[in-house]
Amino acid sequence: MFIAFEGLDGSGSSTQTRLLAERLEGRGFAAIITKEPTIDTPTGRIIREVLQHKWQASPEGLQLLFSADRAEHLKNTVEPALANGQVVITDRYFFSTLAYGALAVEMDWLKELSRFFRVPDITFLFKLDPEICLQRIRGRGSEFELFEKHEKLKKIRENYEKIKDDYPAIHLIDASGSIEEVSDAIWKVVGEKFLTK
Repeated sequence: MFIAFEGLDGSGSSTQTRLLAERLEGRGFAAIITKEPTIDTPTGRIIREVLQHKWQASPEGLQLLFSADRAEHLKNTVEPALANGQVVITDRYFFSTLAYGALAVEMDWLKELSRFFRVPDITFLFKLDPEICLQRIRGRGSEFELFEKHEKLKKIRENYEKIKDDYPAIHLIDASGSIEEVSDAIWKVVGEKFLTK
């Protein structure tokens, strides 16, 4: 089972990724957590430096970096784990490329870049007001990355809305509730799609 978490920065995907893995492991499943961009590859490190304004890349160049990073991520982490019978939970995947990347380049081009990548069995897309996301980001005390500004987050949310109907395995999750409420909503979907089979 391959599960992806998507949504605006600050919507809670990292927390829920961890909680889902813990719940699966509590039921006896082997689960691994991963994320994009990757943190332990040269390409992933370059992407993070661009997002942190340490150097500049063209919009197209940045999206090609994301795709290269994803190809390595699939080959070296996701596919081997799935072949080994593990549940793979990724914090972000190619849906982020479509929603975030379309701020600067054509959505159709981004879809073409992504069409050969494995589609997750379940994708959770968190719905949350951009202002709440920004409040949460401020609460972390961390510097804002490239995409973490209100108007950009509003546009990214619109882009997510445009693509959700193209992928039937996307499940919308109201991320405005408590951590426990969001976790329970996710667990309900996983149970219906996975644990009851």
